[in-house]
Amino acid sequence: MTKIAVAALSTVIFASQSTPAWTALPPADVEQTRLVKQYCVVCHNDRTKPGGLTLTWFDAANITEHAPVAEKMIRKLRAGMMPPPGAKRPEPAALASLVETLERRIDEKAAINPNPGWRPSQRLSRVEYARAVKDLLAIDVDVDAFLPPDTLSNGFDNIADTQMISPTLLQGYLRAASQISRMAVGDLDAAPSSKTWKVPRTASQMRHVEGAPMGTRGGLSVVHVFVADGEYVFKTMLHMDPTGDLYGAPQRGEQLEISIDGARAALMSVDPLMTEEGGGVTMTSPSIHLTTGPHRISAAFVARFDGPIDDLIRPVEQTLADTNIGSAFGVTALPHIREFTVSGPMRVTGISETPSRRAIFTCRPVTPADELPCARAIIERLGLKAYRGPLAAEDLKELMSFYDSGRGSGGFENGIRLAVQALLASPRFLLRVESTPANAGAGNAHRLTDAQLASRLSFFLWASTPDDELLKLARTGALASPGVYDKQVRRMLADPRSSALASRFASQWLRLQDVDKMRPDSYFFPQWDTTLSDAMVRETELLVESVVREDRSILDLLTADYTFVNERLAKHYKIPDVIGSEFRRVQLPNEQRRGILGHGSILTLTSIADRTSPVLRGKWIMEVLLGSPPPPPPPNVPALEETAATIGTKMLSVRERMEQHRK
Repeated sequence: MTKIAVAALSTVIFASQSTPAWTALPPADVEQTRLVKQYCVVCHNDRTKPGGLTLTWFDAANITEHAPVAEKMIRKLRAGMMPPPGAKRPEPAALASLVETLERRIDEKAAINPNPGWRPSQRLSRVEYARAVKDLLAIDVDVDAFLPPDTLSNGFDNIADTQMISPTLLQGYLRAASQISRMAVGDLDAAPSSKTWKVPRTASQMRHVEGAPMGTRGGLSVVHVFVADGEYVFKTMLHMDPTGDLYGAPQRGEQLEISIDGARAALMSVDPLMTEEGGGVTMTSPSIHLTTGPHRISAAFVARFDGPIDDLIRPVEQTLADTNIGSAFGVTALPHIREFTVSGPMRVTGISETPSRRAIFTCRPVTPADELPCARAIIERLGLKAYRGPLAAEDLKELMSFYDSGRGSGGFENGIRLAVQALLASPRFLLRVESTPANAGAGNAHRLTDAQLASRLSFFLWASTPDDELLKLARTGALASPGVYDKQVRRMLADPRSSALASRFASQWLRLQDVDKMRPDSYFFPQWDTTLSDAMVRETELLVESVVREDRSILDLLTADYTFVNERLAKHYKIPDVIGSEFRRVQLPNEQRRGILGHGSILTLTSIADRTSPVLRGKWIMEVLLGSPPPPPPPNVPALEETAATIGTKMLSVRERMEQHRK
């Protein structure tokens, strides 16, 4: 797969730089033109124009003048969609020859006159922004709290043509720059604020949550960045039943644990008689002193039992699927966490050293005379990485003016913080702009600079900014050398950050984000929950990642006889001997599970709430795998649900109902 990735990247990135191989176009093939006239123009003519396409003009000798139409023809013919089922079709060998001819002539014309097209400026998506901040400042941030959702185009969030820049987005960037700079540097003047996380209703709270201490169940575990040393308070809201009473109230002896970095910080007993009217169902911890920087915070219940449950009423995975029955019987119901809030700081006591501060302050002034040279060195280093290229004199001057302003009002560290804030809000950081050389004519292909090449490479493989090694090669002009370039691609694929190929590129290509939108009917599928859904998505990402890292064939995505599961997913697939939340590689005993078409993620996103959907599944295959979307359905076609589910006393399967519906 790495061979494929290197070749594909070289083709895309060096398209405007390669020396074409001059090949004479073959003579016009009368047979190819006759074939299209005989079998295609019957429908695709000037009178009917199905799909807005007419092929009356078709001439194989001039097909390169109509490359976009030829590309559509190639996709339809390769997918076997044209001629349509039921229509008269030529011999398969004749169709294959037509496709090969179209492909060869378009490729030859492109080699003679390469046209990589025009690339507009591209802004960072939310994920790219968060990853770039992480690589720049060594801090994880939740950008969803600052920036609006990205616009999707064919499932991708980084298509430049659809990336709008609205006033709301600009305000979000300014707000994010202010807050992130304070989290990275620390803020002695931090005012108390709060951050709230919600636990999905579809999440199981009968099991241990990854990240929480062992011996706990349910709740949540998050990493939160604290802006200053001080006192913080943690509030936990529990779920209520429809009458306002505590859900799971009949259970006594329940305890809620707050832990910091795996160590218990507070233990509170749950009052089973608490109600919404009697003071609410929110539990507040005592004040806890925490230092600046990231800490893992967990709120979970102390597990009172473990092991297989043997009872008349067994708990389901989606434990809040029916709060009425659960509360009424009280047999399986246990208290559940609904929301968790961190509030503070109160009584700020200082700023502790953190990974982000160490990443920023690579020098420290000893005397007032040392401050300006040190500040300049810090800002130049951060600017080089943030702007993904050399820092121009005017850029440095602008950033230093922000430092001077902050230095005058709050000292050296405040000056650096304000410069970091300006850097994060700069268009040079937020936008990936590739300027056209002055000597390049309008519409003419030109070579990418090494800095532009480094940026394209890093955002494709890592979804983040280039690292120091890439930037150094770009400055020396050595990156574009084929040997150096190939070596860097392999180095970057071996880096853990290349997991972005699976979690970003492949995930969006396969539309795995749609899995989160699917909520199976809890009446028919009570054992489904978001823990299982998340595991399904991770399984597919790990398969793609293994194909890349192990240099496997791309066809393994469809035929792999192995997969990756944790205990939750293995239980769903009925794969034995898998314990724990860690994913591991297993062989698939069931051939129907092979490849992504057997993955729960793909099967889920191509279904509806209470049954499988052959229509959605076929549509997904045509759009995602074949790149040839189906035409819209004919008008006035009733939904499948209106088709009879039985014939006499026989219950029809989905396949039988689908066949009946097509008639």
